[in-house]
This record gives sequence, structure tokens and C-alpha cells, in this order.
Amino acid sequence: MSRHVPETGQRTCHDTRGRERPCAGTGEDAEHRAGARWPEPRFAVRGETVEDRLTGLVWSRDADPVGLPLTWGEALEAVRVLNARRHAGHADWRMPNRRELRSLVGHQARRPALPDEHPFENVFCGWYWSSTTFAGAPAHAWCVDMDGGRMFYGGKDQSFLLWPVRGRGNGLLARTGQARCFGDDGGEMPCAGSGQDGELRLGAPWPGPRFEARGEVVLDRLTGLEWLREADLCGAPCTWQEALDAVQALNARAPSRCPWRLPNVNELESLVHCDTAWPALPPDAPFEAVCEEGYWSSTTSLYEPDWAWALYVGKGAIGVGQKAGAHFRVWPVRDALEL
Repeated sequence: MSRHVPETGQRTCHDTRGRERPCAGTGEDAEHRAGARWPEPRFAVRGETVEDRLTGLVWSRDADPVGLPLTWGEALEAVRVLNARRHAGHADWRMPNRRELRSLVGHQARRPALPDEHPFENVFCGWYWSSTTFAGAPAHAWCVDMDGGRMFYGGKDQSFLLWPVRGRGNGLLARTGQARCFGDDGGEMPCAGSGQDGELRLGAPWPGPRFEARGEVVLDRLTGLEWLREADLCGAPCTWQEALDAVQALNARAPSRCPWRLPNVNELESLVHCDTAWPALPPDAPFEAVCEEGYWSSTTSLYEPDWAWALYVGKGAIGVGQKAGAHFRVWPVRDALEL
């Protein structure tokens, strides 16, 4: 089982047209259910806060405690106000980094894209800020859409919502890799007292070196996953079903105790380094033939089941593509036998 990567929560499989189908033999996310399993129940209400028992993070039960959209700088300042007022009885709130914010997303749900049993109140089906700047254009920061679960970046002068979090978590989530801080105008600034991801750097630390080349594969020592070193199995963009079929054909050609699979969206996102872009991968990662356009995941979008999730490697964004189109490339993954 991979470390520092939670499962997506997806439980059903869907063909190219979005029709539900039996999972056995499909290679889809819901067949493998790779990643750390969700506890049952996942959430525990603690007064005006909610503990996520998967990650150990504690969230405001009110998903919009400020009550209005804010620019990114205003959201960071609003956290200070919430702490001064001891929101929900606590004075250690912060803006979540992008990996923490995205950890709330459940991929078996939509509108909002949260696990069905969630106990949160006042959830807005729209964009929420993270404390993580987009390294490719630092006047922008990462945000998550709680309508369907996308993760993209918005200009820091745009207005989105704030959902504060507290605690350091239980070590499941890894750091984002961001180590710098940036102002609203994108200029680099000192991190001290900013409340930004680059200051706090919360999450499991990355091992050094993180990656180990093993012939045609690369071990990620952070997650315990192995990836093909050449990150383009088909040599060209393909449809989603062609991606699933290509991985099955790879297993037929080279049987292994740990078969390859099309990665789920959380496994793909685990590769992202948030202090760089074009591509948004750790600079020392020994991969070859990396394509910045995007890679298919095995995870269906339950917002529109004829679409599937993908990682845009150049930016580090999480979006979707229509399954029938030859939009993205294929990067197989498997669990490592030895670390």
C-alpha cells in the first residue's frame, strides 16, 4: 500500500459513455482502491469543529466562517481575525495548503464533492483558497472547487472563500514542496509571519533523495510507489479506455508480482512539487519523456461520469477530460515490493 497517499473514495466504475459497469477487470480506481483507506466513520464532530480521522486535521464545522468571498491576501488576514476572536474556541487556525484542502474531496460525490456522510455546514459549491502559491505565476494561488473537486489556480486578486483548518495532522499527507512565499503581486517576500504554505511547510517531510532510478522504473521513496521511468507508455495522447487497455497490455507482456495500473488521481497528484512548474515535478526526479499537457487517471469524475480526472503536469493542476477523446497520456504506477 502506498504511503502518504489517501484513497479517493471512489466505489463505482463507469465506461466511456458514463454508464456504470462491474469493476472486475476494468483497471479503474474503484477496482484497485489504492491508497490509505478511509476510517469509518471518517469524521468526528467536536463542538464547532470536525476532526477528519483520515488525516488527523481539524476543520471549522462552518465551511464559511467569514461569510463572504475574499481575495487571497484578505483571506490570510481573516485567519488572524478568527484567531483573535478564538473562532470555535481556538486561536491556532490557518489557511490549509493545497494538499490539505484537497484531502476533503470525495470522488464518489458532487455538489458538494465531499464524502456523503460529512457533517460540515454552510458548504459553498464553489472555489476555496489554499495557502499555496502557484509557482508558475506567483500572483496566483491554488484553490479547490467544492462543486466537483477540481484544483486550479486563481489570481490572488480574485475573491474565493476561506475554510480554516488547525492541527498538524497525523502524517498521512505529505508536504507540498513549497519553500518560498509570495505577495499578492507575485513578488517573493520573507515567509516569517505570512501564514503561507512556504512558511509552515506542514505534512510528512520528503526523504532525501526522494527518487531512486531502478532501470526502467523509478521508486518514489516518499510514497512507496514505482513509476515507469519513461512517462509516456503509448507515445501519444490516447482515449481513457485506450489508457486502461495499454496498462493491461503492459502487464500481459511483463507479468509481475506487483502489476502495473493506471494511477488514481491522488497518486498522480502525489508527484507534484509546488515550488516549481513546467513541469511541476521535483527537479531531481529522473523521469524521461515527461509530457506537460496531461496524464489520465483511473478515477472517473462523478460530476459527469463520461469524463475522468487528469493531472496537468506542466502546471500541477487537477482537471478532467472527456473519456472518448484522445486528450492525455499514460504513466503507469505500481506498488513497490522493496523500498
